[in-house]
Amino acid sequence: MKVVAFGGGHGLAVSLRGLLRCAPELDLDITAVVTVGDNGGSSGRLRAERDAQLPPGDLRMALAALADDDPGHQRTVALLQHRFALVGKPDRRAADGIPVSSGESFVQPAGAEVPGDRRIASVGGKHDPLAGHAVGNLLLLGLMELLGDPVEALEHAGAMVGARGRVLPMACHAVGIEADVRGGDPARPDDVVTVRGQHAVAVTTGHVEALRIVPASPPACPPAVAAIAEADWLIFGPGSWYTSVLPHLLVPELAAAIVASPARRVVTLNLAADNETLGMSVADHLAALHWYLPQLRVDAVLADAKWVGEPDPVHRAAEALGARLVLASLAVADGSPKHDPESLGTALVPVLGSDR
Repeated sequence: MKVVAFGGGHGLAVSLRGLLRCAPELDLDITAVVTVGDNGGSSGRLRAERDAQLPPGDLRMALAALADDDPGHQRTVALLQHRFALVGKPDRRAADGIPVSSGESFVQPAGAEVPGDRRIASVGGKHDPLAGHAVGNLLLLGLMELLGDPVEALEHAGAMVGARGRVLPMACHAVGIEADVRGGDPARPDDVVTVRGQHAVAVTTGHVEALRIVPASPPACPPAVAAIAEADWLIFGPGSWYTSVLPHLLVPELAAAIVASPARRVVTLNLAADNETLGMSVADHLAALHWYLPQLRVDAVLADAKWVGEPDPVHRAAEALGARLVLASLAVADGSPKHDPESLGTALVPVLGSDR
């Protein structure tokens, strides 16, 4: 059974780990199609400083999620996920922009416009250009430069971790993400402003009224289009709705392939709102899918029975997409709004196996 999962970041990673849990029972052939709009952190710095063809961070996370369980491959995963700390500071939190003493800071080069948290680390006045970078991001960048083909680079990196599936970018080149946000400027809470960059959209506290990618018609990754055409199931979510899930629907070639595919479709809903979706109901998340791709039809909507809230509006929103609502226990046991991969995999088995 061929499944294609769309998304980016932690949401896609948990979806892939869930699929691996049910892969043996359903004999799954998994393809991840990853968003390429990241402009924050290490990926953003590589886009700005090296003109990286693709931001590698979300691609790296998808490869790690699909990696084989044997110790050798997991040691390679640990290496790819390792993030350089400030020189002499083993506390890796410093590499993510959290200062550990008054003598350390993250600064940007003079005259540079650095969106999001894309900063160059310094300690004692000396720049530390590696701080904050994940080894896997540098590896993927090197492979893309060496091979000249991001798909070939990802195939090579996948072999290094024994990936039990394929990782593909949604487009052949990095894209920009921008949104019209009401209240995006706290000083003008009633005005609509344009917020540019995936990182800025992800952390905005205003209400997103419209989403765009730049350029508007980037070339879709051909193997991704082919995988969609051959799929039995297409899986959307969980993940940041405006910066990880919806961007796939804004790539014209990808959207056309999704609509034309004979595959069935399942949407996995988030457990709680994040900054970019504050004020949106669970039903609003489903309505956004229809807004950005009106031809999209869905077969199943998977939601956590505890976190979904009042189910009737969600039932109606699912029905508007042609879907049935499936309620299950999906969250981790500690009560936090995070999906548990094993529970997600357990819930996906009867959904994905329903047409057998």
